[in-house]
Amino acid sequence: MFNKKKNNDKDENIVNPENTSENPVENAEPTDATVNDTEQAPELSAEEKLQAEVQQLNDKYLRLYAEFDNYKRRTQKERVELLQTAGKDVIVSLLPVLDDFDRALKAMETAADVAPVKEGILLVSTKLKNTLAQKGLKDVSSINEPFNTDFHEAITNIPAPNEDLKGKVIDEVEKGYTLNDNVIRFAKVVVGA
Repeated sequence: MFNKKKNNDKDENIVNPENTSENPVENAEPTDATVNDTEQAPELSAEEKLQAEVQQLNDKYLRLYAEFDNYKRRTQKERVELLQTAGKDVIVSLLPVLDDFDRALKAMETAADVAPVKEGILLVSTKLKNTLAQKGLKDVSSINEPFNTDFHEAITNIPAPNEDLKGKVIDEVEKGYTLNDNVIRFAKVVVGA
């Protein structure tokens, strides 16, 4: 029943040319515009797709590499600047001590008595030690302490004067220091054997 009606409609379309001009939607012939659309977007082959993906990944890699290289240069420059200015704070805090030493040297030229000069040098030494202590410098206590390789460097062993000093530090040749709890110079010591 439906097939007959469809066939009748087709016959009407063929017989009646006026009907085709009135309903252009029913007359679904491809136009030049639709043909051009399919020609403009040809499908890429699998090889071309892979080449495009490789090119995109290479571009991404090069950008990341350049970005990382810039990061390395920037951090290296910052590190150099930090090292150049890191000691500035300590140097500025030591300048008054240097001035005190200059005044002490001037006073020693005209001094007749040794006691005031000695007292002045002790004051300058105390000021220097206090300034360095404020910056985190501490001396390592060594004498009569057990020998510890984390803080001490043994110069020599000598026979211990008594049994209590065996394995302990008897004498200190050079004082050791820590800066913010990190050893910056080991104490050179003589150990009792």
